[in-house]
Amino acid sequence: MERPGRAAAVAGAQPRANGCSGAGHGTLRNGYVRRFPAPDTQVDHIVHNGGLYKRPFNEAFEETPMLVAVLTYVGYGVLTLFGYLRDFMRQWKIEKCQNATEREEQKDFVPLYQDFENFYTRNLYMRIRDSWNRPICSVPGAKVDMMERVSHDYNWTFTYTGRVIKDIINMGSYNYLGFAQNTGTCQEAAAKVLSQYGAGVCSSRQEMGNLDKHEELEKLVARFLGVESAMAYGMGFATNSMNIPALVGKGCLILSDELNHASLVLGARLSGATIRIFKHNNMQSLEKLLKDAIVHGQPRTRRPWKKILILVEGIYSMEGSIVRLPEVIALKKKYKSYLYLDEAHSIGALGPSGRGVVDYFGLNPEDVDIMMGTFTKSFGAAGGYIGGKKELIDYLRTYSHSAVYATSMSPPVVEQIITSVKCIMGEDGTIVGKARVQQLAENTRYFRRRLKEMGFIIYGNEDSPVVPLMLYMPAKIGAFGREMLKRNIGVVVVGFPATPIIESRARFCLSAAHTKEMLDRALKEIDEVGDLLQLKYSRHRLVPLLDRPFDETTYEETED
Repeated sequence: MERPGRAAAVAGAQPRANGCSGAGHGTLRNGYVRRFPAPDTQVDHIVHNGGLYKRPFNEAFEETPMLVAVLTYVGYGVLTLFGYLRDFMRQWKIEKCQNATEREEQKDFVPLYQDFENFYTRNLYMRIRDSWNRPICSVPGAKVDMMERVSHDYNWTFTYTGRVIKDIINMGSYNYLGFAQNTGTCQEAAAKVLSQYGAGVCSSRQEMGNLDKHEELEKLVARFLGVESAMAYGMGFATNSMNIPALVGKGCLILSDELNHASLVLGARLSGATIRIFKHNNMQSLEKLLKDAIVHGQPRTRRPWKKILILVEGIYSMEGSIVRLPEVIALKKKYKSYLYLDEAHSIGALGPSGRGVVDYFGLNPEDVDIMMGTFTKSFGAAGGYIGGKKELIDYLRTYSHSAVYATSMSPPVVEQIITSVKCIMGEDGTIVGKARVQQLAENTRYFRRRLKEMGFIIYGNEDSPVVPLMLYMPAKIGAFGREMLKRNIGVVVVGFPATPIIESRARFCLSAAHTKEMLDRALKEIDEVGDLLQLKYSRHRLVPLLDRPFDETTYEETED
């Protein structure tokens, strides 16, 4: 993924960004720069609102220091060389081979998979496998209990010691509003429904699995989103992967953000439509693809596309960035295309009322054709939904594979969602839901500000509860996770192929359930580990999203 270069201020000129001029001497509206620098000094870069935005939109990505990038590539190169050496030693029985291999009696068969496909897993991932799949044995709330495990063969196998590590501060779960708990009104309501309806439905919605609770949930979700109708699904991933093929097919064009989630990618590929990728959150790139689609039409035949569907997310879970929705909607209207918005991470977590990115920007929900989201994060439950026009939802009830063939949602899960949504909307007679939304926003801004002050490179939007802290070097991925666990802080570390190879990171997810004491303790430990591992790379040169160099190259995954 590209990161733009730096730009210097021109002596005597008013700094501008994306067509917006300074708001007065010494300031730059809605940006990070608070004073004009002396001539020939570096300027912190910003992202500006433009005329479409009703609120500040501050989003920054500091470029990777050159030395760090070089050392990261060298680190991966050394690991790869040692991987080849170890594979050679395993082949000649010098080193014991512990990875899965074909049985001797199957040596003459066509290989089930290419051995090289597992090279990264057995030689790089295996070294730090203890950083993932850690088993917890408590409610995944603000604090968790974790089962202790050890490995005596360099992470090939694990042994549980029987000890439980208590009260680990959970900085990695998507429990944005703190509804993942085993006490309170949600738990009581779910327990009551469990005793009345049982745990499973054992049928699809079109057969014997349509409960009154499902109908109540869908009406409530539609009202919450501000749309005509909504439909709930038992799995968030399937909501994307099974519904996109029902909406588009051969002869249609999908324009997808390059950082879209795997469920959106899979759904697009299953649809059979032509797929073209635009640069992340880059409206120039998206508009060029839209223009080309209108002018040139389908390949070879030059017929107009049957449909053009834009796929974006509300919050991007690896970048911590928020979609530039006002601009996307403007382009969608200009070129008469359709918009599919995935609000898995933004619903409940953004907006003054917790209604997601549409609420965050103060937009009309009717401007989004397909509003998708999940119940797995802010609502502490499971499943997904699609909202929109009644005609759209009626169509999906008949043609969506996930609606027709999948077993309907478990009643206690449905009740958990109903209770949490009513709490957010204030229909439970309290202001608890609104207070949680406000608390999450405060925690997010406080945590991000403190990390930047410490000197870490932080990606994303200042209002995004997803906070990526850049680690870069492969050896520091495992080291950071282990050091934080020693200090009773649970974090998620992410590396290639989930991120670009030189952009490994730790990803923090803030929650309304985090108290200031928890955050301060986590920040203290992060500060210490940052000094220990030398992770404070920031030189406070922030780069704007829209000013990234525009590469006109596009990528087509499928064509007629």
